[in-house]
Amino acid sequence: MVLRVIGGGYPRTGTASLKAALEQLGIRPCYHMTECIGRPNDWSKWLRAAEGGAVDWDEIFVDYAATTDAPSCHFYGALAATYPDAKLILTVRDADRWFESTQETILSPGVVQRFSAAPADFNAMMHKLDWHPADGTTHDRGRMIARINAHNDAVKSAFPPTRLLVFDLRQGWVPLCEFLGLPVPDAPFPHINSTEDFRRMIASLAEGLDPSGARDALEQQLAQQ
Repeated sequence: MVLRVIGGGYPRTGTASLKAALEQLGIRPCYHMTECIGRPNDWSKWLRAAEGGAVDWDEIFVDYAATTDAPSCHFYGALAATYPDAKLILTVRDADRWFESTQETILSPGVVQRFSAAPADFNAMMHKLDWHPADGTTHDRGRMIARINAHNDAVKSAFPPTRLLVFDLRQGWVPLCEFLGLPVPDAPFPHINSTEDFRRMIASLAEGLDPSGARDALEQQLAQQ
């Protein structure tokens, strides 16, 4: 399988909802951090990529038609070069609200506790990607806002509008479907993994890093819509 869509947006910009939307449009399955958690053999590959090493992208994405969220959002340039026919989608939201969301979810104290019991190679990957909640720099508002703004600017400047959609989920189906050349579904646009959804997901997971719990929780959220 060859990637058709590459998500360049940072975590907590609507990447889980975009994953659900793409899969609803038939571009499935879509790789996401919840997929990565369930694929321990991928962790060392992402760590190698973050360290600047060579990675066989086809090996990671052999079963996937799309990808969103971290880790892949950090490698949008390499992925775009490897899959020249793939389109890119940059999910965006207000930077201050984004920062608050990260602190209440993926960078919250509850996640630190889960990471403390996670395997060493998973922790090493998250440290290198600069998403480990135990790293003090991930809680620095000014640094994090500058970080996402710089990332978004870099993605926007790298591709023409024919290949890149800058997408706020509040826009719904129409711009996404027009960009992908697909019909608009007769169904609401999926909105999952809100702050409250994430808190419930973390509370429901078993102690430590559950390889399937996060992915299953997102699927349950979608089923309840």
